[in-house]
Amino acid sequence: MSVTLDANVLIYASDADSPFHERARGLLADVARGPDLVYLFWPVVMAYLRIVTHPRLFTDPLDPEDARANITSLLARPHIRVVGEGRRFWNVFEHVAGTVPLRGNLVPDAHVVSLMREHGVRTIWTRDRDFRKFDGIEAVDPFA
Repeated sequence: MSVTLDANVLIYASDADSPFHERARGLLADVARGPDLVYLFWPVVMAYLRIVTHPRLFTDPLDPEDARANITSLLARPHIRVVGEGRRFWNVFEHVAGTVPLRGNLVPDAHVVSLMREHGVRTIWTRDRDFRKFDGIEAVDPFA
């Protein structure tokens, strides 16, 4: 079974001030050890980089090189796949958009859900409850 991670899991692992920091670091350590297949989607990676390096969004922003090194470390694992939009993406996105009214913060969530469906990933580990609005995926809060 394969899973994916939402940006908030990656962000908590980098945010020492977060109450979820230690649990997120432990989760990422487990993910890094493998052997379960884990998908990372490019929009999630970019959201992580945007937030953890931004001084207005992150209390103690990471140096961009350090943030990229965190991602590089994950990508070096043989059981972690990074994928993006393929040929079917827009059709899948259109279907997702037809099931939930998309506006604001639901647009990037629908983007990730569409990637999940396109690549056959059913489960996302996230603290974001909005993912529960989408049928056909399982949103699991690893911090609950």
